Amino acid sequence: MKKLHIIASSILLTLPVAVLADVANNGVSYPVPADKFDMTHWKITIPADINQDGRVDEIEGVAMMSYSHEDFFHLDKDGNMVFEVQNKAVTTKNSKNARSELREMPRGANFSIDTSDPMNNWSLSSHPNAENYSSVGGTLEATLWVNHISEHAKYPGRNAAHSVVVGQIHAKKHNELIEAKTGFGHGNEPLKIFFKKFPGQQYGSVFWNYERNLAKKDPNRADIAYPVWGNTWENHTEPGEAGIALGEEFSYKVNVEGTIMHLTFETARHKTVKYDIDLSKGIDDKDSATGYAEDDFYYKAGAYGQCSVNDTHPIWGPGCAGTGDFKTDKKNGDYNSVTFSALKLNGK
Repeated sequence: MKKLHIIASSILLTLPVAVLADVANNGVSYPVPADKFDMTHWKITIPADINQDGRVDEIEGVAMMSYSHEDFFHLDKDGNMVFEVQNKAVTTKNSKNARSELREMPRGANFSIDTSDPMNNWSLSSHPNAENYSSVGGTLEATLWVNHISEHAKYPGRNAAHSVVVGQIHAKKHNELIEAKTGFGHGNEPLKIFFKKFPGQQYGSVFWNYERNLAKKDPNRADIAYPVWGNTWENHTEPGEAGIALGEEFSYKVNVEGTIMHLTFETARHKTVKYDIDLSKGIDDKDSATGYAEDDFYYKAGAYGQCSVNDTHPIWGPGCAGTGDFKTDKKNGDYNSVTFSALKLNGK
């Protein structure tokens, strides 16, 4: 969405009907996510191009304080934050997967700081210019449950089918670092937290993936899955009570200190699961020896659908069903829905 933070009238002209209704209804406003959650340092990407500028819509800054969308990003009747996304929708330029997802923006509403600027991202202590970044490390804490997972896939055996990502650490892509062959700047993901459930199974699984920090065409660049509750993505068997059901609440905490990523996963029925990963070193002998030591990062949270309608990629192309119309796809079960009862960025 273009410059929603500059002119108030432009904001009103480009926001969805759900928000315009608040203004038109005799000045009466309705609760929006920012009323219950701190949205100061977040940007939302929704799976739509409402202003028809040929790009996925993104809302941030002051506009986030009043933003809601009746389909993709809103509060439920209990004040929880809901993210929903269908399988077929407009996507960001570097992805075939649609999302209703928050992206950390340390700059807040200070648009004199560019999106790619170090002050709008954070680093590890191993970065030679760590002092130039918004912080060294930081925390992301969430309590959530998954309401629905997309149901129909042409290739259900491909890893991405029937899954959604509910939290991430994303490295910033820097073409100049890629061209200089520094080993950094690839824009990979040292953390993706997944929920996956096959149709007909009572329980799904929670696990997290680490992507080796290698060039896009490197054959060793791959996601490595680590179990939390239930199975990882290559195991299609019913996890039973070892897994997590739809509607069952769980929590994650990501705390990056120095170069160490501390992960904590909690839920009422299971023992707490913890991982401690040094992001400045390779995860295994196929990874870069220096891992993500000199990359910069931002957190993400929401519903990043993995059940793409693409059917060509052997992992990321499960050929999931979808028409592109949200209400039709929701009726058909071709969507993902995630609800957050708590979300804190750096303790706020």
